[in-house]
Amino acid sequence: MRVGLTGGVASGKSTVAAMLAELGAVVIDADALAREVVEKGTPGLAAVVTEFGERLLTPEGDLDRPAMGRLVFGDDAARKRLEAIVHPLVFERYAELEESAPDGALVVHDIPLLAESGRADGFDAVVVVDVPTETQVERMLGQRGWTREDAESRIAAQATREQRLAVATHVIDNTGSLDDLRAQVQAVHDQLRTAA
Repeated sequence: MRVGLTGGVASGKSTVAAMLAELGAVVIDADALAREVVEKGTPGLAAVVTEFGERLLTPEGDLDRPAMGRLVFGDDAARKRLEAIVHPLVFERYAELEESAPDGALVVHDIPLLAESGRADGFDAVVVVDVPTETQVERMLGQRGWTREDAESRIAAQATREQRLAVATHVIDNTGSLDDLRAQVQAVHDQLRTAA
């Protein structure tokens, strides 16, 4: 069974992904793949440099992620140009990893921008980790040390809460305790296994 997992920045999606992995799901992490496809020496990094220039490289020749983030999260056109390079490479890696998953596995695609990509209908189920926008901001300020401006611009660059909920077949509310979250993840996992 192919499951899409998504949620806004600082929603707790990565925590949910880790819990699903503990329950035996095969989790394929889009963020990890997005980093992998632009590592030093890859065609992906070469394409990013061709598009945006060498100013986005560290002195060691790696992608300067903070500089890239500042550029694309304040500029929709630049973000779309970056996505046009990275997304096809990520989807190619997804297909390879999915193909290598054991038969009968619950394969969870951890995709932060699933609602934005228009690919939600390509999954058997879509799990959305949901929190109010102000909770996202508070978490980014308190846990990540971001400024309010950075937090709000990152949220604005993503789908709205309503757009994510519109693609959901299962919603996990992450405003309670870790035990509450674990119980919801277990329940959703059990439902998905039963449906598989």
